[in-house]
Amino acid sequence: MNNYDIMKNLKDAGCDFKIADNIVSLIKADEKTPALNLLLKHKKQLLESLYENQKKIDCLDFLIFNLKQSNKFN
Repeated sequence: MNNYDIMKNLKDAGCDFKIADNIVSLIKADEKTPALNLLLKHKKQLLESLYENQKKIDCLDFLIFNLKQSNKFN
């Protein structure tokens, strides 16, 4: 992969320019372990956001279900 492809992939993954530039610099310097650690940290942050949003969706689903159920019997 060239630097452009890596930057595009990182941007598509939601990395800001500073983090993406840091990762590309580390990869260019053959510092793969620190680059991988930054990638894993970003992935963890995305997963935490996903879990938080899933909880919110579950709450809305519960409310929607209950409202639909109450309309059926009124």
